[in-house]
Amino acid sequence: MLRALTRPRRVVITGMGCVTPFGVGREAYWNALVTGQSGVRRIQSFDVSNSPVKIAAEVPDFDWEAQISPKDRKHVPRTVPLALAAAREALEDSRLFPNDLSLTERRGIGVQLGTGGGGLAFTEQQYEYWYVGPTNKASVYTIPASTHGGLSSELSMAFGLRGLSHIVSTGCTSSTDALAYAAEHIVVGRQDVMLSGGVDAPIAPGILAAFNLMTVLTNDWNDEPQRASRPFSKNRSGIVLGEGSWIYVLEELEHAKERGAKIYAEITGYGATCDAYHRVRLAEDGDEPARAMRLALADAGREAKDIDYVNLHGTSTLLNDRIETSALKLAFDGHAGRIPMSGTKSQIGHPQGASGAAGVGAALCAMHTHLIPPTINLDEPDPDCNLDYVPNKAREADVQIALCNCIGFGSKNSALVIEKMVQ
Repeated sequence: MLRALTRPRRVVITGMGCVTPFGVGREAYWNALVTGQSGVRRIQSFDVSNSPVKIAAEVPDFDWEAQISPKDRKHVPRTVPLALAAAREALEDSRLFPNDLSLTERRGIGVQLGTGGGGLAFTEQQYEYWYVGPTNKASVYTIPASTHGGLSSELSMAFGLRGLSHIVSTGCTSSTDALAYAAEHIVVGRQDVMLSGGVDAPIAPGILAAFNLMTVLTNDWNDEPQRASRPFSKNRSGIVLGEGSWIYVLEELEHAKERGAKIYAEITGYGATCDAYHRVRLAEDGDEPARAMRLALADAGREAKDIDYVNLHGTSTLLNDRIETSALKLAFDGHAGRIPMSGTKSQIGHPQGASGAAGVGAALCAMHTHLIPPTINLDEPDPDCNLDYVPNKAREADVQIALCNCIGFGSKNSALVIEKMVQ
């Protein structure tokens, strides 16, 4: 068993920043969620005329130069400025300004991010320069920029953070795991503060083609992109790729109190398992995703009846949504039917390794707006998916405790419990 996150040091979220298909900023994200908007559109970043899949949830009109110099833009993947923008907002939201801190204080702040693809799209671009041209556009920093570890290093360098600088890459569960590991570093006293969350930008020609080769992407809704991502719907037909960055300031509770920081929530529980079954498919029984959720509840010292909201993985694939539903019934036993749950990917597509962090943002939204974001495009539910997915319209609710569920390639499962703190 993992060490309980609630003892001996408690971990709280004191800042949030994000860059999403709805633009830059937490308020834009929360407003879009509760008003049921879709961020899915026809792909603009490259020509999709010959692609069977023509839609994704891209971040629109993103200003790279507001985050990184024109000189450096050539040398980093898109994930870096996305992460920098979210991290800056999170630090400002937390009123934690590294430039005002001593070297000793900056050594107490670490970075732990989750990503699925990291610099994969950047590598694809460099291949094109090398083999098609112009070769002088290729970056001398292709190798460090293409590795996942370079992503956390960029944030550490940008803000002068001297603590640990790590990346977690476990597929779709990456940022859930990263947040849990970041919290654990605080619990055991390695760091007082962690910048943590997830970022991914998998929308590139080769990546799109590779996902399509696995037949997991929908190409049925190219003419109606905003209706394309439809978790738990009877006529769902696959994933819509998304991109974005969701980053948080995690802090030891007493450290946060001493500096008068506002507190969004406490991270209290984490559980992770593996089906040990298949490279991409889930085991049909749903036992291991259910066990991950039960482990998270136990780690938090909570029972199924205590949960007010579940943010779902909900990829919009036939198999995943059905098995996740079965797992939820196993995990929550007789309580599953009364807990409101929603699938954020219906609005933002699937941002791969950033999924869990996006779900945490949706859970914080529910806690602090008193509105549970809906699962949009759920007009005709699948009979096998028969839980309360808050269809199409946000719902008023008092959410004090939430569970965020993630399921990833390689049969990985993880879940996180967060609890609102009243100050």
